[in-house]
Amino acid sequence: MKFRPCIDLHHGIVKQIVGNTLRDGDEASLRTNFTSDRPAAYYASLYRRDKLTGGHIIMLGSGNEAAALSALAEFPGGLQIGGGIIPETAKQYIDKGASHVIVSSYFFVEKVLSLDRLSNLEKAVGKERIVLDLSCKRHNDRYMVMIDRWQTMTELELGEQAFSQLSGYCDEFLIHATENEGIQSGIDVTLVELLSKECPMPVTYAGGVRSLADLEQIRLAGRNRVDATIGSSLDIFGGQLSYAGVVEWHRSINKARGGSA
Repeated sequence: MKFRPCIDLHHGIVKQIVGNTLRDGDEASLRTNFTSDRPAAYYASLYRRDKLTGGHIIMLGSGNEAAALSALAEFPGGLQIGGGIIPETAKQYIDKGASHVIVSSYFFVEKVLSLDRLSNLEKAVGKERIVLDLSCKRHNDRYMVMIDRWQTMTELELGEQAFSQLSGYCDEFLIHATENEGIQSGIDVTLVELLSKECPMPVTYAGGVRSLADLEQIRLAGRNRVDATIGSSLDIFGGQLSYAGVVEWHRSINKARGGSA
């Protein structure tokens, strides 16, 4: 299990936002937990210093490309990038230093999974460079994939069948528990257990992590197979959870398991 860091960008500024409050053309609904006075490249340099690979940059809307590219330049090969990625733009981010592109809404048409669009994406950069974002919401005891800034519920249920179908098009999965994201309310243990049992590939969980105890719970429930990312809870983003403490936890876990940190 690894800790995966993040850089969320809104209008070119590093922010932590309650994800499901971000809506096109509706700034009044937006709930922001933290706005940084440091540039994106600062956080990338921090993650490079601490050898935290596999983190993600998420561009929340337009006006974020310059900040995103500056972060990629600071930590080439160390960060993934997502936010409006399509086949026509994917390769430029790989060429600028992203290890992977993260894609979500693009591969759905009218709430239905489009294998044609996934094929186009694979042709653009190769499956080894793709992370599929299957962020989800619990609905009638099923986890349904959400798109369009988590405002639209698709017809795709998260589970063994979906992972099996999609694993041929990507290298990793990223899963936000959309109802937990940004509110520091604790994690969705049931979702973590589902990911550990049914996802055959590297997968990162996001949503509600607020303490080292939550990270330990992910490690145990995820059987060391589910990575985790943390946003608003970290002190570098205005929260109470020590970033340095999380890095030390990450190192100790990986050292104990014989991995690198």
